[in-house]
Amino acid sequence: MSALAEPTARPRRNRAVGDRVFAGLARAAGITILLALAGVFVFLLIKGVPGLGVDKSNYAGFSSFWALVWPLLWGTILIAVLALIVAVPFSIGIALFITHYAPRRLATPVAYVIDLLAAVPSVVYGLWGGTTLALAIRPVVAWLAGHASWFPLFRGPYAGTGQVGMTAVLVLAVMVLPIITAISREVFAQTPKLQTEAAIGLGATRWEVIKLAVFPHARSGVVAGIMLGLGRALGETMAVLMVYSSTPRVTFNVAGNSSPQTIAAYIANNFAEANNDRRAVLIAAGLILFAFTFAVNFLARWVISRNERRMAR
Repeated sequence: MSALAEPTARPRRNRAVGDRVFAGLARAAGITILLALAGVFVFLLIKGVPGLGVDKSNYAGFSSFWALVWPLLWGTILIAVLALIVAVPFSIGIALFITHYAPRRLATPVAYVIDLLAAVPSVVYGLWGGTTLALAIRPVVAWLAGHASWFPLFRGPYAGTGQVGMTAVLVLAVMVLPIITAISREVFAQTPKLQTEAAIGLGATRWEVIKLAVFPHARSGVVAGIMLGLGRALGETMAVLMVYSSTPRVTFNVAGNSSPQTIAAYIANNFAEANNDRRAVLIAAGLILFAFTFAVNFLARWVISRNERRMAR
């Protein structure tokens, strides 16, 4: 009797050891990420706080640090939000096409191509945006600046080069598109079959199935994908820096030569030649960007968890 029980006891013991090892590794990985995040915050805090009270000559013509960082934060938010406005409809449309409309022989290669776009380096997007895209949209930007200047986004004067804020918006939209598409595609594909089949059985059209069964189930996942895309857009540096250059200003204009500047691009453009005080100012600006990005992601997690609790009722 004991001889028969011994072989079954060993696999259970091995599984228990494996579970403990895996749990320890997962816990260590989570703690490491938290420590790294805390280390970045402490570094920015120690090195950046002195930049709040340096001589006014280090604030690029502004009277104080907050007078400098507010236009930069405004430009960061404006460029990132406009990029999301462009990218989100395309991302959701592509994800729905892959999961619900395209035949498998077409959906698979399209999904592969979208996933590969996420692996393209930022500098490649910057080169493409600053040379090819800027030239391609130059007539469009010129027309908007000339005929739609009543709208704040297209208020001139137009510089004539195409290297304006609108080009950066389109480049960032292409960069965040694969992230939002990939996550949306996965959550759309995980919609329970019983829900979709029940909707079809009741006579719903394909769009009604998507609206009534797919979207409610995938809402939190889509929001998570959009927030990840927003985080990528907020922190992007090289692509924005290579597409256009500007100075800190609060404006809606993205079609003229006075487009707003982002924090990340401003830091990268000035860090190499900065003295110690000026470098402290730039690090303090990085601290503001870090805190803002963290707050946006925290808010997104709260919205997602609230939606999941509501869906679970």
